Amino acid sequence: MQRGADIGYGIDMVRGDAAHPVNQGLACSRGIEESRDPDGAWLTRPMVRDDGELRQTTWDVALARAVEGLREAHDADPDSVAVLGSGQQTNEAAYALGKVARGGFGTRNYDANTTLCMASAVTAYYQAFGSDAPPCTYDDIEDADRHVVWGANPAVAHPVMFRWINAAADEDGVELITVDPVRSETAENSDRHVAPDPGKDLALARAILARLVETSRVDRSFIDDATDGFDELLATLPGTAEAAAEAGVPMEEVELLAAALDRQALLYWGMGINQHVQGTETARALVDLTLATGNLQPGGGPFSLTGQANSMGTRICSSKGSWPGQRAFEDPDHRRLVAETWDVPVDRLPDDTGPGPVGMLENGPDAVWAVATNPVAGMPDADSAREPLQDAFVVAQDAFHTETTALADVVLPAATWGESEGTTTNMERTVSRVRAATEVASGVRPDLDIIATIGCRLFEGLFDSTSPDPADIFAEFAGLTEGTVADCSGITYERLEDSHAVRWPAPDAESSGEYRYYDTGDSGTPDEAEWSFPTATGNAQFSTGRQDELPEPTDEEYPLTLTTAREADGYNTGVRSRGGAAGELVARVHPETAESHAALISEGELTVASRRGSATVSIDEDEGVPRGMVWLPIHHPATNRLTLPDRDPQSKEPHFKQCAVRLAAPDAELPPARVD
Repeated sequence: MQRGADIGYGIDMVRGDAAHPVNQGLACSRGIEESRDPDGAWLTRPMVRDDGELRQTTWDVALARAVEGLREAHDADPDSVAVLGSGQQTNEAAYALGKVARGGFGTRNYDANTTLCMASAVTAYYQAFGSDAPPCTYDDIEDADRHVVWGANPAVAHPVMFRWINAAADEDGVELITVDPVRSETAENSDRHVAPDPGKDLALARAILARLVETSRVDRSFIDDATDGFDELLATLPGTAEAAAEAGVPMEEVELLAAALDRQALLYWGMGINQHVQGTETARALVDLTLATGNLQPGGGPFSLTGQANSMGTRICSSKGSWPGQRAFEDPDHRRLVAETWDVPVDRLPDDTGPGPVGMLENGPDAVWAVATNPVAGMPDADSAREPLQDAFVVAQDAFHTETTALADVVLPAATWGESEGTTTNMERTVSRVRAATEVASGVRPDLDIIATIGCRLFEGLFDSTSPDPADIFAEFAGLTEGTVADCSGITYERLEDSHAVRWPAPDAESSGEYRYYDTGDSGTPDEAEWSFPTATGNAQFSTGRQDELPEPTDEEYPLTLTTAREADGYNTGVRSRGGAAGELVARVHPETAESHAALISEGELTVASRRGSATVSIDEDEGVPRGMVWLPIHHPATNRLTLPDRDPQSKEPHFKQCAVRLAAPDAELPPARVD
């Protein structure tokens, strides 16, 4: 598929499916271009490292080497095996990988790259509502009076969804407001733009809530009937002016946002909120705003925007943070059911979910199996992440050459989406089929087949076949979700064939999920609405988080703030779009920042340096970037050499978004890259 139709193999044209009930024929241009003619270097044959060099080999040799290395580590200690999955897998492959990691190896050191982008939102949803995933759906977009996009850039990252938001905001009386330190593409298309100081979103959220409270614009009826903890929150709430000053936002903009949330409002957020040491607390503060204003009903609510195509599928299928169907990881009854379904001893299952992706590498594993992810480039403080990977036995399973395949001991070429059968789950909980458009190329195998083959060779009987039918794997997963808050037991391939897509919870063949936690009963009218949440009290929970200092504030030595975000033509670490070479790294800075460092520029280049590493960049002057900020794309492998390894203690998600940097001449002598 990924070689181009001009040489007789691949896809010549891609378009959306007009019959699909979700996208209605719209499609992301990035996915279309990367499918039709990707720049990435496609993997076509298995490889093994021999005398320090990667050499092409047969599948039998590559699988034997992979199994040997993984078995040796597992025999020494199950936790010496680290397995890292991805939001780019199908539901079936994610489920199967979790089955091997948790039920085969029994390792704590298993996670997915979705934790790097979504874990704080996930944790916030669980704490506030007792269950993961947004309560709202795409259907609510056209019914909202106000659209507040906070710490996200859907114009670039979610272009189809943004078309719906933009169209809704074009209606009379409807407004779109973007909250972002940078004047992003979304901000350019908004009615208003609010720019807090970098990393101070929690302070701004508390300022808005304080303003709503002092002007008596909270929904006391909803608060009293459906929530807990509001009085405790009030006791810790800062004053409006104090919190606004900490956020760096004028009072009139605090009032603008308070007035927006006093209407029927959808509050969207993304990586700008999640990728922070207080990501969970900040996401919860945004949820608090929707609870306090009664915006937990159709046409409103807290809507986290996922970072990858199947982030939601990984969250409900993969057994990384919960067992399938959001079954609590520590619950003994759930553990017994999972063990019985997988036919493994219950004591093989790890006792806890593990340290997260960054922590598992810090633990120094003996073997690492990375599937559809590129940790060498994608982890924060990337040079530190590279070191344990260089010391470990690494199996890299991917469709394209990456920085991780380059240092792997075994490389397993995997099929990509247009060559694979299965399902995915989008950010509004809707399950759709994925169908192969072409045959799998010679030398390449689907993720599910590779995972099942390794699982069978290491743990006899874990799968019925080394090439399982994706429909059977989905049925096994769906059966494990029966009776849970994420019930998918009413979804089958046959049903998806007929209806194209089904939103969970779907406990039977006729039902499909709607707005969560909200029920209007037989009347169908909002006046009769009742709310029920899978929490200990049956109510939604307020939080009491307050803004803390950033983990690495600027100082005289490192006076600028680095932030990272997506480009319109990039995805994840950019292996599809930037090709095999890393290419030029472009830093966006304000013209005044560029002018103040003009003497350091040599042949159009500068060095961006943090306490962890440095990168040579070209400068793009952009008035949309605040003075004193350096903006870098997440897709370049050099970017994360600069970022912090600090993590949210609740979600384990890294603090990618703010760190202290300085600009230097390209040939400048820099201090050591790391300090004690």
